[in-house]
Amino acid sequence: MLDLRPTPLDHPDAARLIAEVQQVYVERYGGEDATVLDAREFAPPAGFFVVGYVDGQPVACGGWRARSAAESPALRDGDAEVKRMYVNAAHRGHGHARAVLAELERAAAAAGLTRLVLETGTRQPEAIALYASSGYAPMPAFGHYADSESSRYFAKPLPSRVAPGTLISPG
Repeated sequence: MLDLRPTPLDHPDAARLIAEVQQVYVERYGGEDATVLDAREFAPPAGFFVVGYVDGQPVACGGWRARSAAESPALRDGDAEVKRMYVNAAHRGHGHARAVLAELERAAAAAGLTRLVLETGTRQPEAIALYASSGYAPMPAFGHYADSESSRYFAKPLPSRVAPGTLISPG
């Protein structure tokens, strides 16, 4: 069972998993992800980062940071960008990536954001499959790798934030 815990981006467990995913980027693309990240961007209320634990060991992670229309024509106010989605190789195939992604979606919607956006690469077919099967659709390029032919961009609208205890009429 995956135990998801909100965790600062610069926490040692997060840093260890991020180092692992950077090594995957080196193996698949020949270098680390050069996107500049500031741990403060992933702190509430404008960001969120989560680490997943199995038997007390960190095995999965992911986060989002708020983005705005002023940053790129492809972005909108209310967007949150997914970064550093990763599951340790020994723990893949158990639904952990899907659980992390669902938690990122939940936290972003709870923060009042309206859409998750992300960039992934063609040498990460498992990531592309996860996003496609989770309702993400292609979107225009943005960010550090906007001109890269090996990058793919996806977005998913988030449900409107509903106050706890609010009754929703089925129509």
